[in-house]
Amino acid sequence: MDEAGGAVQPIIIIKKKAGHGGHHGGAWKVAYADFVTAMMALFIVLWLMNTSKQIQEAVGGYFKDPRGSSKLVGTNRSGSGAFVALKKEDMSKLKDALLQSIHHLDPANKLQKQIEITITPEGLRIELMESAKGTFFELGSDKPTPALVELLKVLAEELGKMPNTISIEGHTDSKPYSASRGYDNWDLSTGRANEARRLMQAEGLKPGQLTQVRGFADQRLRVPDKPEDPSNRRISLIVQYMVKNDSEVAPMISTTNTKLTPGQN
Repeated sequence: MDEAGGAVQPIIIIKKKAGHGGHHGGAWKVAYADFVTAMMALFIVLWLMNTSKQIQEAVGGYFKDPRGSSKLVGTNRSGSGAFVALKKEDMSKLKDALLQSIHHLDPANKLQKQIEITITPEGLRIELMESAKGTFFELGSDKPTPALVELLKVLAEELGKMPNTISIEGHTDSKPYSASRGYDNWDLSTGRANEARRLMQAEGLKPGQLTQVRGFADQRLRVPDKPEDPSNRRISLIVQYMVKNDSEVAPMISTTNTKLTPGQN
């Protein structure tokens, strides 16, 4: 009570805190970030829908195995998304694609008996075998026929789309080479393999894709019990499987006579 005997009114003090924009002032930033992320994901999906099947499989393989520890997926070291390393299970698809391209070149299948494509432990082996009259090279010469030029052009265009390295081998039969000046089957097998290299590099293979050129003469006969059979004279193209760390393999073109044992040829 005050001096006059009246009741004393309590003093009410109201404290107001300084405003900080409210507890939810930054919520729009989170929503905007989610929207941008969703749009980016949409654009990626739309892009993938318009790419090749190989790129789609490579992208999917990356998310399944980012480090590539289980199998090699993704692009090659050059960074181009159009190149996908062929694994063992993909070689059969490449074989079918090559056979289809060859069929377009040779719809009558005149070369069917001279071409053999097989999947081996080292990769896809393409054998171009001679006939008795000489289908791919002139007899006793490393001069290619028009049939070989056209065939290697088709193969180079297809194989040039891949990052896999390629080696070329030349083989002869066991008939002694009759030319003078010391030119023998070793020179002939190497010369034919090297001629195939020049043709393929000019028609679609990438620089550094072809890593080896070898001549075996008659040391690796296709038909050992018939050493003079024309099919022993052949060019072999090997599309090799990709290694996990291709930086360890230095691209190099080597032209060698791989002479296993001394002899007349």
